[in-house]
Amino acid sequence: MQPLKKYEVWFVTGSQHLYGDDVLNIVRDHAQQISHGLHQAEAIPVSVKQKQVLTNAEAIRALVLEANQAPQCIGLVLWMHTFSPSKMWIAGLTELKKPFLHLHTQFNRDIPWNDIDMDFMNLNQSAHGDREFGFMCTRLGLRRQVVVGHWEEPEVQEEIGVWSRAAAAWEDSRCGRIARFGDNMRNVAVTEGDKVEAQIRFGYEVHGYGIGDLAAVVQDVADADADELVHIYQEQYRVAGELQPGGAKHEKLKESAQIELGLRRFLEAGSFTGFTTTFEDLHGLPQLPGLAVQRLMADGYGFGAEGDWKTAALVRSMKVMGQGLPGGTSFMEDYTYHLDPQNAMVLGAHMLEVCESIAVGTPSLEMHPLGIGGKEDPARLVFRSPDGPAINASIIDMGGRFRLVVNKVIVEDPQQELPKLPVARVLWKPLPDLKTAAAAWIYAGGAHHSGFSQAIADRHMEVFADLAGIELLTIDENTAVQEFKKELRWNEAYYGSSRR
Repeated sequence: MQPLKKYEVWFVTGSQHLYGDDVLNIVRDHAQQISHGLHQAEAIPVSVKQKQVLTNAEAIRALVLEANQAPQCIGLVLWMHTFSPSKMWIAGLTELKKPFLHLHTQFNRDIPWNDIDMDFMNLNQSAHGDREFGFMCTRLGLRRQVVVGHWEEPEVQEEIGVWSRAAAAWEDSRCGRIARFGDNMRNVAVTEGDKVEAQIRFGYEVHGYGIGDLAAVVQDVADADADELVHIYQEQYRVAGELQPGGAKHEKLKESAQIELGLRRFLEAGSFTGFTTTFEDLHGLPQLPGLAVQRLMADGYGFGAEGDWKTAALVRSMKVMGQGLPGGTSFMEDYTYHLDPQNAMVLGAHMLEVCESIAVGTPSLEMHPLGIGGKEDPARLVFRSPDGPAINASIIDMGGRFRLVVNKVIVEDPQQELPKLPVARVLWKPLPDLKTAAAAWIYAGGAHHSGFSQAIADRHMEVFADLAGIELLTIDENTAVQEFKKELRWNEAYYGSSRR
């Protein structure tokens, strides 16, 4: 993944010539101080670049066209320092292809009670200058994020940071590429979808390959390269005795290393950002990629099992948003329940493919039978996740449109050791409770696959959904099933009739 600091958001200030050059000079100075302060803010992970103060329609349109063509620019932060008549923004805003955030702030935090005069009022009139601009954005039907408050407030900077992370993920999605090895699991509905509509909506491409295409690359991996990677495994993980040199399954671990190296080379050669596999299509591979998938996800690749390309793309976007934040992000599946009425919980896992970025402590590298698929025992990392808040997110194709479902959860330490469960696992309590959350998820049509994250929160997903122009349903501590069903009906009316 590209480091977030290499992305730019452009800080753009609106004004007009009515007040004279002296006022415009002050406006430029204020804009420079604000943009510099935001660039230095720890909560904002991208670069904030100051652009010129815009005072007429021609300059506005020229800057918009420049932003559209600038690959490093992922969006604009727009602020009206004085009063910028909004009809001058029409030509530019109707051309804008990048996301934008409307920052409703002013340079000074407090009113200078003893000194305030009309000169001060004419200069510092964002209170109604931004409202004029807001009207035009609404009149044009433009999606944007509105952040209100003084620019030095930590909360304001945090909101801008959340938006900038979502904007970076959106930019990444626009040029994303998903490699799909084999088809989806046979007869499964939710992993299907309209790839053309997905490319129109999100930008990423989905490319299908026969598993033999990957197997040929894996077979070309040199023994010495595989041995070197196995040595790295021994340094990074607690490796089971049978996988150690001289152990009964050491050569099988070497096969796992060859699969990882081959898969990594295939993805790098094609500039892919995510991928899928399926246990039903493994011709030419001795084992289902497990360890390889876990390690590639830890490096930022999106992944979806059983051909689930939508979840692969979603996991990638969540990983981009979570860069540099504590906690990790992984492909996930609701696997089984603990239905104690006093302590109902979900055990999340998958056959193999859970990302080590969500591990607590050093994972154990083990090899066990898969149980399905008829292939050799695959290697995998076994671990649990740390306690604390997290989200599960699922993206589904509703036929002509997409829906994003997000559930806030609380991860808890397993009550017992689970000594016979040979996969990575996460135990969580869905909010507001399992019965409500599961019912709402099912009413919404949420998939059994999801993106799980302890790095980002529901607010990141809200901004991302808004950038994509897709429906968002959030299940949290305030969810009630009857009200949730009403929201589904309202959304059906709105999203079913709205245009792209």
